[in-house]
Amino acid sequence: MKTLTLRRPDDWHLHLRDGAVLKGVIGDTSRHFARAIIMPNLVPPVVTTEDAKAYRERIMAALPVGDRFQPLMTLYLTEHTQPDDVEEGKKSGLITAVKLYPAGATTNSHGGVRNLDNAMPVLERMAKIGLPLCVHGEVTNPEVDIFDREAVFIETVLEPLRRRLPELKVTVEHVTTADGINYIKSAERNLAGSITTHHLIINRNAILVGGIRPHYYCLPVAKRENHRLALRAAATSGDARFFLGTDSAPHVDPLKECACGCAGIYTSLNTMSCLAHVFEEEKALDKLEAFASLNGPAWYGLPVNEETITLEKRDEPAVYPDKRDTEAGAITVFDPMYPLHWHVV
Repeated sequence: MKTLTLRRPDDWHLHLRDGAVLKGVIGDTSRHFARAIIMPNLVPPVVTTEDAKAYRERIMAALPVGDRFQPLMTLYLTEHTQPDDVEEGKKSGLITAVKLYPAGATTNSHGGVRNLDNAMPVLERMAKIGLPLCVHGEVTNPEVDIFDREAVFIETVLEPLRRRLPELKVTVEHVTTADGINYIKSAERNLAGSITTHHLIINRNAILVGGIRPHYYCLPVAKRENHRLALRAAATSGDARFFLGTDSAPHVDPLKECACGCAGIYTSLNTMSCLAHVFEEEKALDKLEAFASLNGPAWYGLPVNEETITLEKRDEPAVYPDKRDTEAGAITVFDPMYPLHWHVV
């Protein structure tokens, strides 16, 4: 196969940041993607519907002229989030989901939830009105090994929550383990998972072998090879419970290349070429449209995009810049460590 035409894809987990970084990176998403679920972990975070409205306006103002792109806004769940505000946000059409960050789990998550019981009034209202909960599925207990945080979260937080609120629709974002894949597969309803581009390509060796490589460091951290293979099998299976959420997370290089570097990998620019490579390796190019363009809209109750994009395989590799320059500084673009011969045309 030399050409592949897909419904225009969506990104169901995206960090755009704000200010100069937002202006510098938004075009890399809007060029290929019709919609994206926008993460709310700004400083300060997007905690109310009014916050989300103002952030959406900044995103739309930053779009390159002529690009058609719809940001799908989320709220940052806190122990003080008001159920009425969340419901009004959903009714207005502005709020697509609410995001649960366990406090301290990732970038700008210090204001997240420490005691889930305190957030139950909001979660109960969400279950009642059908508003999905997106979760960063890791515990933050210091005694839990960082490579075990996802499995422990499923056992000690997610499963009890789903037993308590079986009508709550939950998206396990950026699944990184076979444990997570198997747990989602075991659910009869109301559970799905997004999978990132980079977790399909790298395992933990990419971060540590040959020296510490900060531009492959993300949270959840990349795991062992058997987990990467489980993610690839799920993504390329066509199973409607799995879809693309890049978790593309731009940080300027000085915040990555320092003694305590930030977690995040910037993949928006070359994701579609990377995915075509992965799906071709797995002999599943016919499943790429389901993963990138069909399963996510079905899960979130949205129409499939009418527009299409076409990828073409060429002898010469696609050329992507090593850096995305912004007024805030340079951001390193994800390097899959092999040439990408699928071009978005």
